[in-house]
Amino acid sequence: MNGARGQGTSTARGLRDVRAKSAPVRDPERLTTHSRTVHDTVAQIEARFANAGVLATEPAFWSRVRRAALLHDTGKVAEGFQRQLLPGAPYWGERHEVLSLAYVDLMAAAGDWTDDDRLMVATLVATHHRALHSASGGPVAGTGAKPSLAQTYNAETRWEHAFGRTPGPDGELIQVTRRLHRELTAWLSGALAVDPPHDDGTPLAERARRLLATLLDTWRRQVPPDRGLLAVLAQGALTLADHAGSAHVDLQTHLPLPGDYFARLPYPPHPHQRDAADVDGHLVLIAPTGSGKTEAGLAWAARQIVDMPGLPRLVWVLPYRVSLNAARRRLAADLVPAPGDDTPDIGLLHGTVAHTLLLEAAEDCDPLAPSAPTAAMARQARARAGAMRLFTQRVRVATPHQLLRGAIAGPTHSSALLEQANSVFVLDELHAYEPETFGRLCASMGLWERLGSRVAVLSATLAPPLTEVIDESLTHPVALRRAPRGTSPVRHRLTLDPEPLTAPAGVDRLRTWLHEGHSVLAVVNTVAAARSLYRELAPDARAAASPDDTHPALLLHSRFKHRDRDAVERSLLARHPERRPGERGARGGLTVATQAVEVSLQLDFDRGAVENAPVEAVAQRAGRVNRRGLHPDGPVEFRVHRSEGHLPYEKGAVNASWLALTTLVGAGADTLSEEDVERLLALAYDTEWGVSWKARARRARDGFTAAFLSFPDPFHDRTEFARRLDEQFDGVEVLHVDDVEKYRTLTTGPDGHALRAAGLLIPLSYVQLKQYDVHLDRSLGVRVTKAEYDPETGLRPPDDPETIL
Repeated sequence: MNGARGQGTSTARGLRDVRAKSAPVRDPERLTTHSRTVHDTVAQIEARFANAGVLATEPAFWSRVRRAALLHDTGKVAEGFQRQLLPGAPYWGERHEVLSLAYVDLMAAAGDWTDDDRLMVATLVATHHRALHSASGGPVAGTGAKPSLAQTYNAETRWEHAFGRTPGPDGELIQVTRRLHRELTAWLSGALAVDPPHDDGTPLAERARRLLATLLDTWRRQVPPDRGLLAVLAQGALTLADHAGSAHVDLQTHLPLPGDYFARLPYPPHPHQRDAADVDGHLVLIAPTGSGKTEAGLAWAARQIVDMPGLPRLVWVLPYRVSLNAARRRLAADLVPAPGDDTPDIGLLHGTVAHTLLLEAAEDCDPLAPSAPTAAMARQARARAGAMRLFTQRVRVATPHQLLRGAIAGPTHSSALLEQANSVFVLDELHAYEPETFGRLCASMGLWERLGSRVAVLSATLAPPLTEVIDESLTHPVALRRAPRGTSPVRHRLTLDPEPLTAPAGVDRLRTWLHEGHSVLAVVNTVAAARSLYRELAPDARAAASPDDTHPALLLHSRFKHRDRDAVERSLLARHPERRPGERGARGGLTVATQAVEVSLQLDFDRGAVENAPVEAVAQRAGRVNRRGLHPDGPVEFRVHRSEGHLPYEKGAVNASWLALTTLVGAGADTLSEEDVERLLALAYDTEWGVSWKARARRARDGFTAAFLSFPDPFHDRTEFARRLDEQFDGVEVLHVDDVEKYRTLTTGPDGHALRAAGLLIPLSYVQLKQYDVHLDRSLGVRVTKAEYDPETGLRPPDDPETIL
């Protein structure tokens, strides 16, 4: 036992005096209390995930996590750690989880654990804050990676000085006294239900050194895929339990989606909704916009949950971050709140906020610098409480990027990966991706299936090549269901215009529609074009509107702050709701938008004019015009203008769409019925571009699986993957320079955390960071832009010319 022989300084500290954290100051949490809380939280996590998917192949999975929960912070008994919890105290400088390995070693022998049990429990204890090995020999600049345990503890380490008898100005400091050691091992023996360990005199420092050496050697070599995945999931279970226990947050048990959801529909269900509700397993549903796809997806999800183990979670996945709030509001209107609540609790976090919270929550209580350790700990406590919003709810609205950050794994993201087990995923409008993103998402479907989850894909426009790639990406059968022909009435009179929408004739036509009293939707492909067209037409919309019309003109695109975007969406839904049966007359009003209008917004306009885009996008834009075919004039005019450029889409996709549209119209069609959309998809994908699209999607799927979704080195640092993932999904969020201090106020202070400031962030494309003069504010951990911003028109694009008055 270290520190038991010879002279040295120590305290009379007993186990009751050992604290896990510094806050709250008046009654800091005891180590034993925290360990028991984390152990009990594992039971909640096990109840949620049970033995779903690959977890069923390891019978000892949960027992190992429970043991690790009791042992993970035992190294905090060290006097150096306890002293640093005091305000203004010096930084200890050692990793408490490494000393915890000594107690794993002792209790494993006392409990006669198998070698695998000892190895895995020790691995979880050692890695719940830091990776064992770095990815490439050292921290990668700009990634935020912390030194691995292999870098921190090596042949130069003086183990007895670190964890035994530490030299100091007042003599040697005994890190763990005999009395404290005996009390701790007695408590652990009772908690683990084993006999007290035999103390053969081996110092704790030596036990920790030997076991860490075993871990470093074992996990230096690559392991089979399932073993690596199970190891990362176990790490996720422990870190989730640690964070939830530290935040004193329970996982929710109430599911806002009732098992009899389908029977509760307030109208006779459509055939495709009934078909979806009858499917047991994966589903692809193709149904027109406005035909109740959301209800069909919820009915399918309710059917799956009945047969799944544990407490499954519903995850609603959307292609655009800017669609999340609208989808959340839509689901809140359909689902059932918990007893005593007014609204269903539906999780929603934007990507940057989620990443920031997880990163801060995963930090150890040891501060990054010797100064102000208690301030760092308070910040971490707030982050953990905020991060638990990622995990408590059983319904979540998300984008693929947010979900796939779990692939980074490690102490920060392995909990996010575990959360994708035993879930039902509904991917709404899956078509809205280019082939690389689509392929990566198909790779994720394969991972979700391994985790015991089920997948449904909902779309109004899903071409056969896409359904083929989905089907071959999943092992279990995928049921393909289509809405019967005639589900949706003919809603449009299709007109092709070879002139750009923003040409004088196109703008004059929009102006005429407005003065005739029609509600008008104009969709262009870029933010710059949308802002320019809005500025040109908004005065006409206001002139044509009645004096009491508070929103005669609205602009919608992705470059708004989340809170401003949310306000625009609310105004749109109030100003342009779906037309009701028997409603007569034109509605008036203008909306100019980009592709942000295509998903999750149940809007209805009298007339529509759009720039040409990929076929799926054109069909989605049409779905916002005479949405349910209830316009008193019958089918209404919908114009597709040839676009001057192709951005932000691929040139081949835009050209294939125009070819398909002109072929369709040339054959005599003047509508956009379900059959017309199917024909357009077939024509567009039966091109050189379409053949290339499928091949690229497959390559992206297979490459993403190999690079991100396999875990041959589960305990090597993967922080550098974050940048690569951001680049591949091409999405970040930035803060406007005028909001820096407001952001700081909302994220710091007694009640501050990143959730409170999420509304200030603006989505940007990763490749546009330089164009928008973005820099990283390291004190806040967020990117900041100096570009011009206006709440009505959003962030000004760099190529948007100044208006000269």
